[in-house]
Amino acid sequence: MQKVLAPLALSAALLLPAMAGAQDTPSSNAMKDRPAVTFNEVERGVYFGVYGGPSWITNPPADTGPRPFSSGQMAQVELGVDLGERLSLGVFFMGSANRAGAEYVGYSKGAASGDFTMLVPGAVLRARLVGFADSQEVKRTWIYARVGAGYAMFSPKKLLPDSDILVFAGPGVEYYTRLRHFSVGLEVMGNYLASKGAFGFAVAPNIRYAF
Repeated sequence: MQKVLAPLALSAALLLPAMAGAQDTPSSNAMKDRPAVTFNEVERGVYFGVYGGPSWITNPPADTGPRPFSSGQMAQVELGVDLGERLSLGVFFMGSANRAGAEYVGYSKGAASGDFTMLVPGAVLRARLVGFADSQEVKRTWIYARVGAGYAMFSPKKLLPDSDILVFAGPGVEYYTRLRHFSVGLEVMGNYLASKGAFGFAVAPNIRYAF
C-alpha cells in the first residue's frame, strides 16, 4: 500500500504548484470590457436651420408716389457647416411677403399697386462672440452676430421689375439643448436693399439641427 501511495503523493506535490500558477495567470481568451461610448454634449458639423417671423420695410422701393411703412412675414431655410466652435458658414433661401396698400405703386408708374413678395438666395456667416457655461461647464448659451447677402427678386414684376442686392446683419442668442443635435435661437436682423435704398428689419426665432 505504501508503495502505491508514495508515487501518488509525489505526483500531487509536483502538480499542485503548477495548477496554482495556472490559476494566477489570466486566460488569453478572457473577454475584455467594452470601451465606454462617449458623446459630444454639443454636436457641430453640417447643419440645417429654419427661420421665420415678422418683418418690416420702412420705405419700400419706389420711384414715384408714397413709400408707406410695410409689415409682413419672412421664412428662411439654411444649410451650412460649423467651422469649429465659433464660426459657421452657410447658404440660404429666404422668402417674404409684405403688405403695402393701394397707394403704393413701386416702379409701375401707376400700372400696378399693393402688396409684393421677395425671394432671396444667398450666403451667410455666423460668429459666436460670447459663450456661457452651464452647471456642467458646457457652453450651451451663445451671443452671436450674423451677416449675409443675397440676390433679391420681386413679384409682381410690373410693380418691382428689377432685382436688387439684399444685405443684412444683426445680433442673436442661441441655446444648445441637451438633445445634442438641436439648438434654438432668436435674432433681430437689420436689412438694406442696396440699389433701391430701402431699409427693413426682422425678428426671427430659429431652430437648427447639426448632423
